[in-house]
Amino acid sequence: MARIWIKYLLLYIFVVLVQVLVLNQLQVSGYLNPYFYMLFILLLPVSTPRYLVLLLAFFTGFTIDFFTDTPGLHAAATTLLGYVRTPVLYLVSGRGSDISEYPSLKNNGLRWFLIYSVILVLAHHFFLFYMEVFSFTGFFRTLIRVIFSTILSVFVIVLSQFLIFRE
Repeated sequence: MARIWIKYLLLYIFVVLVQVLVLNQLQVSGYLNPYFYMLFILLLPVSTPRYLVLLLAFFTGFTIDFFTDTPGLHAAATTLLGYVRTPVLYLVSGRGSDISEYPSLKNNGLRWFLIYSVILVLAHHFFLFYMEVFSFTGFFRTLIRVIFSTILSVFVIVLSQFLIFRE
């Protein structure tokens, strides 16, 4: 059990460092913002209690807020991600089928992981970007940001599953 906690602590440190040191430096005309740190919440074991998922999601988002000087935006969006994670797991997997304890590409396949990550990343990005502008004035411009950033973030997350997290 301690080995699993150490693995997730290292994963947390890794995703935060990659986000803060590398991906936050990449922005293409304001439309492409890759967010990799959500992978930590996506890969938590299914049996993790919901309150712990919410606490870890808040803490992860708060850490990103600390480094990016965005007071509470990532904390709120990532907490929402943690909140909708369990219903999305059941939606994607179906109530009757078995859900692998570890929701990863290796355990569930590419199609399953793509659907799972796209839904969660889209929800996160939609909330994050619309809270950032806090207006519907530039609705379609923000929607384009959401879509493009979701595509790039999911690409980076899936690529990491192929390259790094092959277990």
